Amino acid sequence: MGKLGWTPSIVPNHHDQAIYLVMDKYKSGSVWHQADADLEAVIIGMFEGQYQNPVRVVGFNTSEKWSEDVSSDIAHELRRRCDLQLREVPFYLEEFVER
Repeated sequence: MGKLGWTPSIVPNHHDQAIYLVMDKYKSGSVWHQADADLEAVIIGMFEGQYQNPVRVVGFNTSEKWSEDVSSDIAHELRRRCDLQLREVPFYLEEFVER
């Protein structure tokens, strides 16, 4: 049993590891989900429907001291992959890609 008031850290345990957070919008509000440690996992998760209404994706790396909104990069990649596969952007990602 954990300590009362203790929360797990989102700071990576390994040096030079990026973490990505996906903001998902619900009717009751927004939630930040911690995604796997690479952009490919975030993109695959979006195609698999892990996020109902993604709004923003932010990446950061504490050891390199950077953070960045990567939403636009991911939206472009989602669109590119759909175009390559000759398929429409999934309905739950349309707003994210258009934004």
